[in-house]
Amino acid sequence: MAEAISVSAPISGTDRTLTLEAGKLAQLADGAVVGRIGDTVVLATATAARSAREGTDFFPLTVDIEERTYAAGRIPGSFFRREGRATDQAILTCRLIDRPLRPSFPKGFRNEVHVVGTIFGADQVNPHDVLAINASSAALMISGIPFDGPIGAVRIAFSTEGTWIPHATYQEGDDSTFELVVAGRALSDAPDAEVAIMMVEAGGTERSWEYYADGAPKVTEEVLAEGLESAKTWIRESINLQRELVDAFTAQRGPITTIAFSTFSDYGEDLWPRVEELGTVPLADANKVTAKADRNRAIDEATASVLATVSAEFPGRESEIKAAIRSLTKKLVRKRIIEDGIRIDGRTTTDIRPLSAEIDLFPTAHGSALFQRGETQVLNVTTLGMPRMKQLLDTISPGDFKRYMHHYNFPPFSTGEAGQMRGPRRREIGHGLLAERALLPVVPSPEEFPYTLRLVSDVLASNGSTSMASVCGSTLSLMAAGVPIHAPVAGIAMGLVYEGGEYVTLTDILGAEDAFGDMDFKVAGTAEAVTALQLDTKIDGLPADVLSRALHQAKDARLQILEVMNAAISEPRSEVAASAPKIVSMEIPIDKIGEVIGPKGKVINTL
Repeated sequence: MAEAISVSAPISGTDRTLTLEAGKLAQLADGAVVGRIGDTVVLATATAARSAREGTDFFPLTVDIEERTYAAGRIPGSFFRREGRATDQAILTCRLIDRPLRPSFPKGFRNEVHVVGTIFGADQVNPHDVLAINASSAALMISGIPFDGPIGAVRIAFSTEGTWIPHATYQEGDDSTFELVVAGRALSDAPDAEVAIMMVEAGGTERSWEYYADGAPKVTEEVLAEGLESAKTWIRESINLQRELVDAFTAQRGPITTIAFSTFSDYGEDLWPRVEELGTVPLADANKVTAKADRNRAIDEATASVLATVSAEFPGRESEIKAAIRSLTKKLVRKRIIEDGIRIDGRTTTDIRPLSAEIDLFPTAHGSALFQRGETQVLNVTTLGMPRMKQLLDTISPGDFKRYMHHYNFPPFSTGEAGQMRGPRRREIGHGLLAERALLPVVPSPEEFPYTLRLVSDVLASNGSTSMASVCGSTLSLMAAGVPIHAPVAGIAMGLVYEGGEYVTLTDILGAEDAFGDMDFKVAGTAEAVTALQLDTKIDGLPADVLSRALHQAKDARLQILEVMNAAISEPRSEVAASAPKIVSMEIPIDKIGEVIGPKGKVINTL
């Protein structure tokens, strides 16, 4: 059996070590790396097809996480006693890995790439998700697959003393007020190179408000900016360790041969001048129409006109012409934002679309609310259940139960399309967990409010930022249901356009601005603190000062939204709905417990 090639480095500020090994396991994969922190062990493999899939006009990257319950010394709790569909946590981990990796492949690369993380050890101390990001990047680095890495990642937790803890354990996360998962890339090969942020996933903990009440510092925009800056230290350590592994691997196995590949352009350059000549004016005018449906019709008409003319001159190349028209549309939208500061629907970069909120839509619901921002409309319903209704978790992580659940549904009709509904997809699970994370810090403890809570967000119309509209609707329906949340929470999605060294941040992005822009930055929080955020970029990374400005711009928007929500309902109702189950709590003196139980449990069994 081949000897493993191993490199290790201490994680600064901790007593733990990050270890990466290659060359021993999964030798037929293009790249395979075992990552280890403590006794948590992840095998990450990367494999690529040797040719592009015919007719593919996107990069087919797939990331899977295989959670083995034996990693935690458990037998699956299902009827079949074997692992089944991926857990929500596994799906969230897949998304965490995919998001920073995807922008790091060559533009126009169409070969299918499959990254698989298999959890071999879960020590119940060190989480495996961030370790899987680092191991996946390392596997790609030694695979020969074209990849502009390495990508480093870290989880940091904000302690009650106001310091950031790197590679936080489960316990350190539970004892903190906020957790950040940050991924980034180095801007040069130097060991001390500047790091650009590529992905952020963050949220407050279940005990945040309890700690705040005890005087712990709240997570404000300034604190978050400091956290993003400090995360660069540990991201840089991971990047340097991955480079050390590559050097050790090539020293023993020889140079890594890059897999032969071709990059594809969506359209031939010979088409572009004609498409630009014919399409610039009609497409620019079409993209000034405010309403989404009317704008789409105008764009379709302009596209059809250009397509008909150019197709006659370049027969048989309709798909290329459509791609060129889309590229021109993107260019025109971005140019207007950069040069004039005017967006698709005529707003400035800081304007929010019209807001509305109402509650009590359905008499049988325990709490219901409708929140609308522009053409994005989300219905949220809160259902209260008895404590025994909490969700039993069958995972390899320490948690056994979940009493607060948020489910998000995105039907095809919400975008005016026909389609099929076959259960929640990865995106729906991810958005539901983001909204859940945003509200979790303000949900009362079981001692304060002993109910199990299930919230469902049904997207009725979508034109950007449905997940943040779900956060707003959730707050409203919780208060309407009589849940004594600690503070109302609102969410906003920020965008970015980067051209010629200039960064322009957009408040409350449309769906088209998400597609044509360079950043999707969702921020949720109360008037005083941030409770959750999520960042994805399509460019090489973002400077911390740009993110800091975006955070402050998001706070201004959040405060405006909270005013509208406050007009609908200003505080939680004092009682739950008549249709909700009733729970009465009482405290029994210690010297009377025996009387309640009775001889041989007779009294309590009768009760």
